[in-house]
Amino acid sequence: MTEDNSFKDAAIEAELETGQREPTRDAAWAQSIKRLFRVSGGLLVTAAGLLMMLLPGPGLLTIAIGLSILSRDVAWADRLLSKVRARLPSDEHGKLPRSSIITMTTMAIAGILFSIWATLLR
Repeated sequence: MTEDNSFKDAAIEAELETGQREPTRDAAWAQSIKRLFRVSGGLLVTAAGLLMMLLPGPGLLTIAIGLSILSRDVAWADRLLSKVRARLPSDEHGKLPRSSIITMTTMAIAGILFSIWATLLR
């Protein structure tokens, strides 16, 4: 048995034990690949949000989006997401107002454009 094949077998077995009880081994493999991409994407978006806490951009909003992607597969992300949501401005229904989204996006674009101007065009 090759090393690549043993990884695939281990991933399939883990998915069959913890997943939504896929009917076949091929479905379990496909689900584990989807989970891998979802976790990777969530980590990338969350990391981008952390960078935006230091750089111009809607950091908390981006972190919340990344954690919401991760929360489907990772329990700690769901717990952390509730803490991040508490820090975001929200209306009486707990949703982020459209005006806040527009303001954060506008400020992020303005900060990025200013950074480009200050770096390249000056």
